[in-house]
Amino acid sequence: MSVKMNHHTAGEIVPRHIAIILDGNGRWAKRRGLPRTAGHAVGSENFRKIALYCRDIGVDYLTVYAFSTENWKRPSDEVKAIMRLLGKYLHEAIDTMERDKMKMRVFGDVTGLPKELQDLVAQTNEISKRYEGFQANICLNYGGRAEIVQAAQRYARDLAEGKADPELTEELFSDYLYSSGIPDPDLLIRPGGEQRISNFLLWQCAYSEFYFTDVLWPDFSTDELDKAIAVFRQRDRRYGGVKA
Repeated sequence: MSVKMNHHTAGEIVPRHIAIILDGNGRWAKRRGLPRTAGHAVGSENFRKIALYCRDIGVDYLTVYAFSTENWKRPSDEVKAIMRLLGKYLHEAIDTMERDKMKMRVFGDVTGLPKELQDLVAQTNEISKRYEGFQANICLNYGGRAEIVQAAQRYARDLAEGKADPELTEELFSDYLYSSGIPDPDLLIRPGGEQRISNFLLWQCAYSEFYFTDVLWPDFSTDELDKAIAVFRQRDRRYGGVKA
């Protein structure tokens, strides 16, 4: 079972890796008569708060779905606003990562992002190599099926060049994914009321526990995260087997 002891509450377990689909920013803003971009700004701040809380309670990895390959279909002003927010967030992260003892990685096809964002992503990835500890992964221009296809293409290239073992296993294939070296999510949380995974971590979530809530992401507090973890603790994780 991929869990470890919670540093704060003796005897209680926390998921080692939590994944969250950041859903509901636009609806949160609309209900308040605000532009959708205001919801993304509040949602971005909430990510920082939830990430630091995960670090403090002993979670090792947090992976969030911030911008999918399908999100480019949104209105161009909204996409531009999201890109500006991501740039602002990455700038701040570069300033505070070492202070907060937080590594940050970006999963996704960064070549499709604006040049300034690509440079910031490269900087955060570089800083993350310098130290150990809690890691936040942000999925940008990410799609689960695209990730699997690209991994297969990379493996095929390595195989053709004699760099890969022809005996392909699940473990070997996992090394070609963005999440190489990271344990699969124990818990996948989707706020915002939808009950689907929307092309997120399709390979990695094969045995994750799913938790859905109607609470919109900007309102998803540390108390809501505690509720999700409490439900997780009640789940019977057998990975296809049976308990002795």
